[in-house]
Amino acid sequence: MKFSRALLVLIGAAIVSAPLGIWWSHSGAPGRSGTGEYMVSSAHPEASKAGQKILSAGGSAVDAAIAVQLVLTLVEPQSSGIGGGAYMLHWDERARLLEAYDGRETAPAGATPQLFLDEAGQPLSFFDAVVTGQSNGVPGAIAMLHLAHKEHGRLPWADLFQPAIQLAEDGFLVTPRLNMMIAWSPALPRLPWSRAYFFTEDETGNAVPLAVGTRLKNPAYAKSLRLLAEQGPDVFYKGELAEAIVAASQNAPMRPGTLSMADMAAYEPVKRKPICLEYRVYNVCGMPPSTSGGLTSLQTLGILRSFDMGALKPGSVEAVHLITEASRLAYADRDLYIGDTDFVDVPVAAMLDEGYLASRARLIDPSSSLGKAEAGVPDASGDLGSRYAPNESRSRPSTSHLSIVDAQGNVVSMTTSVEAPFGSHLMAGGFFINNQLTDFSFRPVIDGKPVANAVAPGKRPRSSMTPSMVFDAFGNFHLAIGSPGGSRIIAYVTQTLVALLDHHLPMQEAINQPRHVNRNGPLEIEEGTAVADLKDELEQLGHEVIVKEITSGLHGIRRLEGGLEGGADPRREGVVLSGTP
Repeated sequence: MKFSRALLVLIGAAIVSAPLGIWWSHSGAPGRSGTGEYMVSSAHPEASKAGQKILSAGGSAVDAAIAVQLVLTLVEPQSSGIGGGAYMLHWDERARLLEAYDGRETAPAGATPQLFLDEAGQPLSFFDAVVTGQSNGVPGAIAMLHLAHKEHGRLPWADLFQPAIQLAEDGFLVTPRLNMMIAWSPALPRLPWSRAYFFTEDETGNAVPLAVGTRLKNPAYAKSLRLLAEQGPDVFYKGELAEAIVAASQNAPMRPGTLSMADMAAYEPVKRKPICLEYRVYNVCGMPPSTSGGLTSLQTLGILRSFDMGALKPGSVEAVHLITEASRLAYADRDLYIGDTDFVDVPVAAMLDEGYLASRARLIDPSSSLGKAEAGVPDASGDLGSRYAPNESRSRPSTSHLSIVDAQGNVVSMTTSVEAPFGSHLMAGGFFINNQLTDFSFRPVIDGKPVANAVAPGKRPRSSMTPSMVFDAFGNFHLAIGSPGGSRIIAYVTQTLVALLDHHLPMQEAINQPRHVNRNGPLEIEEGTAVADLKDELEQLGHEVIVKEITSGLHGIRRLEGGLEGGADPRREGVVLSGTP
């Protein structure tokens, strides 16, 4: 069904801001409650099975998300875990309320702006900064999930731990991706805890990564889960597990950190107001800062509103060019303006202003690339653009996304991460501790100007995680989507939203689309795809093109008239599972 822009504006007037959320009134328009069907899409079959088990027992979307995260910590340790952080969008179908939960890590009180500079004042290499205690932020996932459970859980907290406890005790099978990531890391075999966990030895004493299909048990993690199930988050932030995390960080063999028990005890998740943008006949919503993902994705879509994307063939030169140019402009703003809003001013409303985004769109020439884009000047930004220097990003992609719809129609879109593969490589209680502080700019000042994303005590490092939800013109839930992939996440999610909302592709087909990414630099195109065959034509438009492996990890669910439709990225190992309680 199509709706005029005038009707959208009228319907949009029924959208009322609520504390820490967005509330949609029915306003006489048809609403949809849960159909009785549930669905979970996550990055590993065992994690999806855990979510399915919780949902089949009558659990809520939040209940299932907790079970999925606990299993992912075990089976996909290179990507996410309870030693890291997460962002969650939650849709309460009955209350018609969308909420944003910020479980991003925070910097210890002892962190300084010079944290990742060497003795000469120069930035450390990325991996010299990662495999250290200095890279550890206070993990936020457990606190965030506990808060969400208090507000939206239906099953007892302890029940949600059983699938992961059983799997940790009985063991799980090493997958091809885990085997590949173990073999990739030069640090894992050099550290005694990860060498003992992930490797065997050959006849000469060399470390050999566990073979695909090896059953891997983790009794230390099972013990940690039992403590969390019985004692709740206090044991993680004030008790035995907090002590283990702090000890691992302060006694790291490389650059010990300052993370303390006081830092752990002081951690608080934050509920923030989601940010939304009208796009065609939909409202697209995302996480606000401290992540840059929601704002940058919405800016890209807002720029693309000026073009009839639906008239273009998906993956055509014209479509790739327009998405690339819009992405350049949005990433330019991202690198100048976005940081933790508890520490710096971010002109969010001005950056999403319709007139501002239309002015950015006018910079795009359909016949030629604009090259390196400059940040714009949103109307309300004042002198922010001249006050700050652009961020210098050094992050590496290692993250996970899960999308869940429960039988009552409640929805979770959650992206979760330990930052680099295996985080800091430090372990405590059977799980890896994050290196999220390396998401800060290594240089706090550039050319005499401060960077919005500079390190500061208690500050959340800027992220690229982009959990997203889309609602139809009547305010009904339409779809949830997200991806891992470092700073490429924003492009993965935005490109897929165009495929879903402009080209109306099925969820799985939209996720399968060849990936192309521009972060205001070279145009990266997924090798071995039809879009890679367009390299010469795109170069003729002025793009610098790099054809390479690109590994998104999109997981999405869409509600259609007949029920739920899910998709899992074939580039990774996830699956979609569904059923009825």
